[in-house]
Amino acid sequence: MKKRSPVSSIMTKNVITLNTNDSLEVAEKIFKEHNIRHIPVVKGSQIVGMLSYTDLLRISFVEAAYEDEQEIDSTVYNMFSIEQVMAKNLVNVNANTTIKEVAEILSKKEFHAIPVVDNDNLVGIVTTTDLINYLIEQF
Repeated sequence: MKKRSPVSSIMTKNVITLNTNDSLEVAEKIFKEHNIRHIPVVKGSQIVGMLSYTDLLRISFVEAAYEDEQEIDSTVYNMFSIEQVMAKNLVNVNANTTIKEVAEILSKKEFHAIPVVDNDNLVGIVTTTDLINYLIEQF
């Protein structure tokens, strides 16, 4: 196992993003179409937040237990904006941060994805799944 491997070697580089003016319905469609769990939210090329699929489930969970799920999702999603639901105080790393350092951050925090930012521009995203796949390759 390489001890100083940069996170850039395992991160997703072609990142699917949302803008703050996108709707939560658009976000849900992207999550499902691409089978992903985290989407960085950007203004231009700068990251301003992270939306997770769990964030969407959290806002629609209570109502969905009693009603038609599709109808509730539309109603609840129209009540909130992406900026209201997304995580805002993000931890980020740069492309040269080691995989070990990223693993240490994720092991101590309650989130599962970290944006990779160089010169204030989003260049990638690394998730716990990326780390697990990296470990599997080592064996």
